[in-house]
Amino acid sequence: MGLSDLPAVRFSLFIVFLLIYLVTLVGNGTILVAIGADSHLHNPMYFFLTNLSLLDIFCPTATVPKMLENLLTDNSVISFAGCVLQLYFLVALAGTEVFLLAVMAYDRYVAICNPLRYTIIMSKRLCLGMAAGTWITGFLNSLLHTVMTFTLPYRKSNRVNQYYCDIPPVLALSSASTYVAEMVVLVVGGIFGTGAFLITLLSYTHIVATILRIRSTEGKQKAFSTCASHLLVVCLFYGSTIFTYIRPSSSHHLDRDRLVSMLYGMITPMLNPLIYSLRNKEVKASLKRMLIHKRR
Repeated sequence: MGLSDLPAVRFSLFIVFLLIYLVTLVGNGTILVAIGADSHLHNPMYFFLTNLSLLDIFCPTATVPKMLENLLTDNSVISFAGCVLQLYFLVALAGTEVFLLAVMAYDRYVAICNPLRYTIIMSKRLCLGMAAGTWITGFLNSLLHTVMTFTLPYRKSNRVNQYYCDIPPVLALSSASTYVAEMVVLVVGGIFGTGAFLITLLSYTHIVATILRIRSTEGKQKAFSTCASHLLVVCLFYGSTIFTYIRPSSSHHLDRDRLVSMLYGMITPMLNPLIYSLRNKEVKASLKRMLIHKRR
């Protein structure tokens, strides 16, 4: 059903969302180039940040290009196969990011609470294994929800009340009971989401306790600066995704849900590179070195 039926509004929205999408691609692409080109950033923290930047490129790409086409051409149609793929990749990438943020929290816990053993604990093998685990789990989790969603009968309507295919608005079109599918989302999402959240929470509980034991103010600020960016990203992402998925269908409000889905689907991926580049001295130093090298 898109975002608006008014031509003037559609064109304005097209310009705004195109700019947001381009900023997202350029911002996350710059982070990837900076990390790849600077050997100083070849460590576990930036390896996981590379994965986050990839997710922040892929996630809006699953929905925004089709939305831009709909806004520009007034052709708000998606094929059934396209709807299935869009839902699958969106849920897979969002799930992968949940697990990746938990892994990044654990990385910060080891760096701050066990700095002398950091390189031993966060070995290359462990980092590759954890990164691969987040992607595999995210995509397998999405496969379950996609199968549960699209094996239901759909005879009521084909008008998805959203600007992309997602679980809640697609389930709303089913002519059969969606109770089982909704429970799968709540239970499986609750187990995985709660597990990832607890890892993040416990990691930061230990981090804060360790920082408070540091005597010097400078030491506290330095320790906190290494995890402040990640903590801000966690708050933005968890707040919007929990509001979207971990709720029964009776509490969904379509207009409000659209705004929240834009927050985690478009705004958060755009803000992540800004948060990490503006708050991270090493990334800023790497970008400055890149600019100086290009001028020469």
